[in-house]
Amino acid sequence: MPKPPSRRKKPASPVSTDSTNEDISQEEDPASATITVTAVEVPELTEQEISDRLHLERKVERAFFEAGKALMELRDRKLYRSTHKTFEEYCRDRFGHNRRQSYLLMDAAVIFDNLEQKCDRNDHILPTNEWQIRPLSKLEPDIQPEAWEQAVESANGKVPSHRIVKDAVQRIMERTQIPNTYQLGEVCQILAKDNPELRGKGGCWGIVNHVGEFSCTVKTWNGEYTIGLQHLKSYNYLPAECEQMQVICDRIGRVYSDSLEETVKSLLQLLGKLNRPYLTELEEKLLSLLESEVKV
Repeated sequence: MPKPPSRRKKPASPVSTDSTNEDISQEEDPASATITVTAVEVPELTEQEISDRLHLERKVERAFFEAGKALMELRDRKLYRSTHKTFEEYCRDRFGHNRRQSYLLMDAAVIFDNLEQKCDRNDHILPTNEWQIRPLSKLEPDIQPEAWEQAVESANGKVPSHRIVKDAVQRIMERTQIPNTYQLGEVCQILAKDNPELRGKGGCWGIVNHVGEFSCTVKTWNGEYTIGLQHLKSYNYLPAECEQMQVICDRIGRVYSDSLEETVKSLLQLLGKLNRPYLTELEEKLLSLLESEVKV
C-alpha cells in the first residue's frame, strides 16, 4: 500500500526575548509625550521704531485722503487738458475710475480733512478708507466729527466699520429730523455750502421729482441729485412758473453733454443757475440756436 502523505511540521514561532518585551513595554504613549519648545525673546520696539510705526500707519490711513486731494488738484487745474477733453474721461483712462469713484474719493478727502481738524487730537482714530466715512456726507460738516467720535466709541476705540458709522449718522438724523414740506414739481435752489457732494451745484435750480423723509431728488440741467433738506431753498414759484421751468430744464438737459466745448457748457451752466422763471429774448435765441446745432 502506498504510504500516506507525510505532514510537514510547521516552523516553530520564534521565542520572544526578554529584551524585546522590555522595549515594547517602555514605548511612550503619544498623548502623554512632552514637547520641548525653545522660547524666543521678542525685543520691545525702540522709541525710533515706535515713531516709524506711527508714521507708516498714518501713511496707510491717509492713502485715500492723498488720492482725493490729488484728484481735486488735477481737476481744478485742468492738468488733463493736453490729453483729454473732460476730467471724467481722463480718470477713466488713467486710473480706471468711473465718474462716481473719482468724486467719492474727492468728497472723502474733504470729510477726512474736517475730521482731522476738529476731532479730539488725543484720539488718533481716523478713517482708513473712503467706504467707512461715506455715510458722514449726509451730515453738515460741523456735525460730522460728533458722528465719527460716536462711531469710534461704539467700535470700542477701534476704527469703526461702515455699518457702525451709518448707525451713528442715522441716530443723529433722527434726533434732528426736519419735516419735509416740499412738493413734486417745486423749483428749488441748491445750497452747496459745506457739502462736498454738491460741489459745483451751488446756486443751481432743480425741480423736485421725489420727496423722501430727509431729502428730495431734484432734476437739474445735467442730471438728478438726492439732496438733504438743509441744502434746498424753495423759490416759491406759482404752478405755471414751475411748469415753465420744467420745460426749460428738459430743453437744457437734451442739449448738454460733456463733449461740448467749454464755452457752450459754461453758457448752459449759467442758464442752470437762473433765479427767475423765464428766459430773456436773447437767452431764448441762444438756446434755440444750440438746439438746432445739436439737432435736438
